[in-house]
Parts: sequence; C-alpha cells; structure tokens
Amino acid sequence: MELGLVREIGSKALLAGGGALLLYWTITAVKLVLSARGINPLIKQFFTQVAAGRIDAAYLLTTKSYRQHVNRQQFIRFLAGLKLNKYRNLKSGRPRIQESDVILTVKLKAENDDELPLDFTFTKVDDNWRIARINPVNA
Repeated sequence: MELGLVREIGSKALLAGGGALLLYWTITAVKLVLSARGINPLIKQFFTQVAAGRIDAAYLLTTKSYRQHVNRQQFIRFLAGLKLNKYRNLKSGRPRIQESDVILTVKLKAENDDELPLDFTFTKVDDNWRIARINPVNA
C-alpha cells in the first residue's frame, strides 16, 4: 500500500514540476517577444539607410557608446568590408536576451546562396532600441 502511495505522489510531483517548467518557459517566451518589439523595424531601417547611401543616418542608429568606440571612418570601412551590395535578402533569427540587451543573428543572403550572418546587439536607450554592437558570426 505504501509503494502505491509513493508512486502516486511521485507522479503528481513530476506533473506539477513539468507544468511549472512549461509555465516558466511560456512566460519567458512572451516576455522575450514583447521586449524585442521594435527591433525588426530598426534592422530594416538600418539596412535601408545603408542601401540608400545614407551612412550617417545608419551610424546614428547606433548607441553613443558604439560611436565612442567606432568612429565614422571605421564604421564605413567595416560596412565596405562586408560587401553588402551583393546581398538581397535578409532573414532574422531568434532573439536572445543577455542581461538587458537583445542579441539577434541576421543572415543576409545573396542570389548565389552565399550567406553573411551578423550578430546585432541591441540596447534600449530612452524606450527606443539602438544598435550597440555588430559582429560577423564565425561559422
């Protein structure tokens, strides 16, 4: 009789733990989605500015800290080194939260199926997202 009781309690505890884990995961996922709103339009705006040759406008979408570490000429050289003009499509991955920042891997795709993955780190500045870092992803 005691063994049956232990099994029943164990099963209920396991179900309760699984339910709590599912609830935690759901809350975390919703929180991530809500906190990342505004990032995709920022990425689109960034690449639209670059494609139109408005490098200064794209540069101003970065944080003040980024601009203190990467001057305008370095930013231009970085973009030139990426050879962005050969890429036509943009696909963003799943956002990841690291402290108060959101990291998003963006894949640029060329017509010949070449891909350029870039990690963008975003930080909130006065309720607006800004680009804090751009790093090529090493495959």
